[in-house]
Amino acid sequence: MTTQQPAPTRRKRPAKPQFTQMTLLLEAFVVGFATLVAYGLRVAPPATVWTLGGVTFVILVLLSGYVGRPGGYVAGSFAQLAVLGFGVLVPMMYGVGAVFVVLWVVSLRLGARIDRERAAWDAAHPEGPAPA
Repeated sequence: MTTQQPAPTRRKRPAKPQFTQMTLLLEAFVVGFATLVAYGLRVAPPATVWTLGGVTFVILVLLSGYVGRPGGYVAGSFAQLAVLGFGVLVPMMYGVGAVFVVLWVVSLRLGARIDRERAAWDAAHPEGPAPA
């Protein structure tokens, strides 16, 4: 009779980049919908609306892959200002942008806290990963 070895467990991805990536991707889709609203309300010439909305959408998607690298979180923080700036075209975006600023700060702080707690647990339990 042979004993089975447990399958090796993968190391968990850090929480901070996961949370911030999710926030930026959700924000990108909200910007996409806000662009449609701005176009429908004809708040500016269509070329201006689509250029601003499209560029902001692409930047947010690209930044979601850049977080965790040097300067990624700072760039994501500046992107929050760009989303707040959409309030000039669609005033409701001031409120939506404020919600995403709060989500961004929570993602940064809570993700860092989870990562610290995981590191402390791993240091206290060198025999193996945490049970699932």
